[in-house]
Amino acid sequence: MAYIVTENCVDCKYTSCAAVCPADAFHEAENMLLINPDSCIDCGACVKECPVEAIFPDFDLLKEQKHWIEYNKVNASNYPIITSTKRPLKKEGCKEIK
Repeated sequence: MAYIVTENCVDCKYTSCAAVCPADAFHEAENMLLINPDSCIDCGACVKECPVEAIFPDFDLLKEQKHWIEYNKVNASNYPIITSTKRPLKKEGCKEIK
């Protein structure tokens, strides 16, 4: 199992989740964060830190979200690891849930 970043992160890119990740599994793409499933240790610490509810265990994704598993796996390593907080993008349409 691994945790997966989904569509709610697009154009929001809050980074508090990356700051609490003990495995340094988060990578910073231009408009969202990604989790490298090979680095993720399945601790779930990131889930409660995400204010837009964008992170889920891979087994708990809706059918229409399943493509995010492959997206994170294929693309995460193409971007630098992020381990600290940064100012979020919070573009139009990005709604903080928590």
